[in-house]
Amino acid sequence: MDSIALACVLVSAVMHATWNILLKTAGDPLRTATLGMIAASVVLVPAVAVGWVVLGQPGIPAAGVAIGVVSGLAEVAYFVFLAAAYRRGDLSIVSPLARGTAPLLIVVAGVVLLGERLSPGAAAGLALLLLGLLTVQRPWRFLRAANAGHRGAAGFALLTGLMIATYTSLDRVGSQQMPPWTYAAILWVVGATGLGLIDLARPHVARGAVAPVAGSVDLPRAIAGGMLTLAAYILVLFALSRAEVSIVGPLRESAVLITALYGVVRLREAVTRREVGLRLSGSALVLLGAAVLAAAG
Repeated sequence: MDSIALACVLVSAVMHATWNILLKTAGDPLRTATLGMIAASVVLVPAVAVGWVVLGQPGIPAAGVAIGVVSGLAEVAYFVFLAAAYRRGDLSIVSPLARGTAPLLIVVAGVVLLGERLSPGAAAGLALLLLGLLTVQRPWRFLRAANAGHRGAAGFALLTGLMIATYTSLDRVGSQQMPPWTYAAILWVVGATGLGLIDLARPHVARGAVAPVAGSVDLPRAIAGGMLTLAAYILVLFALSRAEVSIVGPLRESAVLITALYGVVRLREAVTRREVGLRLSGSALVLLGAAVLAAAG
């Protein structure tokens, strides 16, 4: 990976960690994400349209548009699952699970679907990732009924990881079809529209069997978060246009240690020293596994 792509991924990771902290501490994570996506679209789309005209209205491949639409729908599912996980579980559990599962799936997608090749060292990275996930989550705890809440959070976190792997693999292909900012505008409009429709439907759902959504939304926080995630995403798209998904995907998960530290230290999610140690060491193993995968790629 060249130094420019590496810098883009690392800066993006810090931005993404900040966005996840904003979501977890928001009164309503899904509505916060929705408002953030809409705000970012309002900024991004006109800017891209002006740039497209200034550059002489270059052609936009239909295949790239189709990939952007599918990626945008995966982004919608990602936010739905992530919000559901954050409503049920701790930041220091949900983030390592979601971000740690994604590299495993991204490697599989990169090798099986995109024909990318990995060096033997990738096996060590996969083992470290798996060990980190097991250390953070310890799935055998679910045999005890008292952990039913975290069990629900874990399920949604794993679905979030699946969506991360899906849209990252799609974005590797889509970002090569057109400039990253043009591609981002397509998937951002799809994502904002999809989340907006879901948000409009939620009051009707809340009056049925599903419990009403609690909490209020801090609009400035939502807008700031939307700008952060937009900037982070464009940086990743730019990196994907220069490097393989099996390297970029795992490396961007370095954000997991930041979110785990915030959850344990600031949100006091772990009440015993043993739990603090397990969550932080597990997150560090996830980060190390991602770094080994990136280096092995």
